Amino acid sequence: MMGPAHSLSGAAAWLGVGAATAAAGRPMPWPVLVVGALICAGAALAPDLDHRSATISRAFGPFSRRLCEVVDKLSYAVYKATKKQGDPRRNGGHRTLTHTWLWAVLIGAGSSLAAVTGGRWAVLAILFVHLVLAVEGLLWRAARVSSDVLVWLLGATSAWILAGVLDQPGNGSDWLSTGPGQEYLWLGLPIVLGALVHDIGDALTVSGCPILWPIPVGRKRWYPVGPPAFMRFRAGSWVELKVLMPAFMLLGGVGGAAALNLI
Repeated sequence: MMGPAHSLSGAAAWLGVGAATAAAGRPMPWPVLVVGALICAGAALAPDLDHRSATISRAFGPFSRRLCEVVDKLSYAVYKATKKQGDPRRNGGHRTLTHTWLWAVLIGAGSSLAAVTGGRWAVLAILFVHLVLAVEGLLWRAARVSSDVLVWLLGATSAWILAGVLDQPGNGSDWLSTGPGQEYLWLGLPIVLGALVHDIGDALTVSGCPILWPIPVGRKRWYPVGPPAFMRFRAGSWVELKVLMPAFMLLGGVGGAAALNLI
């Protein structure tokens, strides 16, 4: 999938989680719903850290471009070191390490740990990174014609404001974890979800996605999970643009309304 579809699917997924928690009698405070949706939208772009031409490679200028190069090489090295006889030869690391359930869990757990132990500045950093990515994904047309500095300023300002809102009593900094020092432990959840939604989206395309790694399937450790061939589509095709993206917007709207008890 392309960046905008990934971001829309991430936001819709978190809003769906909000609807599910409301139905279970544990509704999210509205700031958690909003911030989680934005984080999930941004996190749904992050697995493409292994792709030098992806949206995330442009999001933070030379730093993100260099980081994508490093992650690509790391992913390729891991692929070569762990592949089985049935896995094909590759020339790069795209859609390998960062497109697995294990990566998603580790990145989410690391983010939660950083948020709990790193204090306010760590929370602000997590929010800033994912809000910039959310802007790049959800508002991609505006982001493409705008200055990178303006996008970064928008991300930084939004992170500061939203962190201030979350810090207010009852607004959700301690959602799900009310113990002393456990504020913002939940920040890792939308990050895990965003990465997994990205992987599922890529699994629907022609190439599939090795979500299950390192669990082997037959003669392959990097088995490209996906539906039957006739159900797959190419990234950027009319199926993605005309069917899936409108569906994500509709599902996200319904999920958000249900999460806020509006329907």
